[in-house]
Amino acid sequence: MQVTRRRLIAAGSGVAAAAALPAALRSALAQEAGAPAMAPPVEAPVAAPAEAAEVHGLSTFGELGLPPDFPHFAYVNPQAPKGGAITLQIKRTGGNQSFDTFNTLNTFVLQGDGAAGMDACFDSLMAGSSDEPGSLYGLVARSVAISPDKLSYRFRLRPEARFHDGSRITPADVAFSFRILKEKGHPTYRLILREVVSAEAVGEDVVAFTLSPKRSRELHLIVAGLPIFSQAYWSTRNFEASTLEPPLGSGPYKVGRFEQGRFIEFDRVPDYWGRDLPVNVGTNNFDRVRWEYFRDRQVAFEAFKGGVLTFQEEFTSRIWATGYDFPAIREGKVRKESLPKTDPVGSQGWVFNQRRAKFADPRIREALGLAFDFEWTNRNIMFSSFARMTSYFENSDSKAVGLPSPAELALLEPFRGQVPDEVFGEPWLPPVSDGSGRDRTLLKRAHDLLTEAGCRRDGSILRLPDGTPFTIEFLDFSPALQPHTQPFQRNLRRLGIIAVSRIVDAAQYQRRLDGFDFDIISRAMGGAVVPSDSLRIVYGSEAARTRGSRNVGGIAHPAIDAMIETIGRAGSYAEVVVAAKCLDRLLRAGRYWIPMWWNPTEWLAYWDMYERPQTKPKYGSGAPGTWWYDRAKAQRIGRA
Repeated sequence: MQVTRRRLIAAGSGVAAAAALPAALRSALAQEAGAPAMAPPVEAPVAAPAEAAEVHGLSTFGELGLPPDFPHFAYVNPQAPKGGAITLQIKRTGGNQSFDTFNTLNTFVLQGDGAAGMDACFDSLMAGSSDEPGSLYGLVARSVAISPDKLSYRFRLRPEARFHDGSRITPADVAFSFRILKEKGHPTYRLILREVVSAEAVGEDVVAFTLSPKRSRELHLIVAGLPIFSQAYWSTRNFEASTLEPPLGSGPYKVGRFEQGRFIEFDRVPDYWGRDLPVNVGTNNFDRVRWEYFRDRQVAFEAFKGGVLTFQEEFTSRIWATGYDFPAIREGKVRKESLPKTDPVGSQGWVFNQRRAKFADPRIREALGLAFDFEWTNRNIMFSSFARMTSYFENSDSKAVGLPSPAELALLEPFRGQVPDEVFGEPWLPPVSDGSGRDRTLLKRAHDLLTEAGCRRDGSILRLPDGTPFTIEFLDFSPALQPHTQPFQRNLRRLGIIAVSRIVDAAQYQRRLDGFDFDIISRAMGGAVVPSDSLRIVYGSEAARTRGSRNVGGIAHPAIDAMIETIGRAGSYAEVVVAAKCLDRLLRAGRYWIPMWWNPTEWLAYWDMYERPQTKPKYGSGAPGTWWYDRAKAQRIGRA
């Protein structure tokens, strides 16, 4: 559930303060945005015990930061009381989820529009820490034995682990969950689990996973973070179908009341089997978590002002700058905070569908980008609140800066002649305009690039090399970006391009994305402290050919594939950074997107009836996953 960050799924390079999945799986499955440069993990290698001694956790690099007997994570309050409720709006999606509706409670397949929060109903073998990217500690599994070659992982399950119907979670359930996700799950699962050879129940309390020698660096973490399903429950049901039957889970919450497409509630399981485990202490504090759906941001904000929503993560600069001056704010009933972002920053921009011939030429893609005036947009529409996004790994160690290092050149040289020459020089940066909204110099350069690419002006119309008028449809499910997009489109029309917006409902939008039926969309992807080869889901050639994948733009290049594989096989954080910088150079040189903007702060507002721990996680704000309900504060503002 995104409230507790138990299974927050993120796309691109992997995003947000999470506590159940490794960055690799969060990276593969969702969307979000992110944070400042991070300190690298400890570089000491983990020695695989010769006789596969059992250990209490898993890590990507270095040793685990916490001992086997750790009582709880440092950023929680172990005495946090349980009770109360919190109501939110879905702000990030993963798998088959949609922002403004839902029609299925199965979020692990391609079919349907999945409901928010379903992840909190399911436990995994291990759970992560918001202080340690790339580390997991025991949840359903109390320990794991690792073979010396790191291709076999034997997880020993806790005998007390139970599904909500009281039945025991068995090794057979874990093996079944892996198989059904790989065979019938969302296409992203199928791609990212391809190098898992097998999962087998070994006796009554051990499940063994065997990985291919071609495994990625974080595949064992992905396996340990998968949701666990009941084999008995699903043996009589179609896993691939949409369903509004609450599924049998084992997590701290289960589905309560809901109304399709409007709201869904989750009730805390009072006798949850894992409530006292170190990875759970101080979390899952609300008795009820409710997700509300709205099709319009302004309507959602009015709902927050009226107390329908009680916690709000704000993304709209206009609302943040001008909207938070209402009676409840002035009376001290609602609090507003700007917190420094410590999550990784992902990428956000307008993405071209390169499967369409009109976007195949990088000169055309670059020309279109020159028509977007960020400086004017930021000043006139966004209250100068944002910075221009320039990299796919913005504000992190993985962002390419300056000339390639010798280590970078060693990876890039084999592709000289196959990639743009600029890859071997300073990385590409979007232009800085004169702020007029119609920079003539940039529009002239755009015209010249279009002409070089074979386009020609025919009166007021620009024609593509094949003679057809150049038309572009900006597809979206919300009008929220229209104030930003319309000035951009006016500049495109000055170039002779017929640029229009098409707003469709969320379900139709998702279907068109799954089928790659669009010209241009806006896309926000997640970031990660340590990028992994789950990036193949977003930028890999195979994903470009896979319906429903996160590679919506159709990026397909052997050099990009090679860098992603190098990231996945890197033996140290330093090696990951080198390969990620090379990937950044290649992606930026490809002009696959028009970069938008990013916010260095996290904007939060909430009705003042919650408390939080004194210690904040290293990565993320901890809000609201580690918070709790304060009855005295709620009484003070009349919300008890």
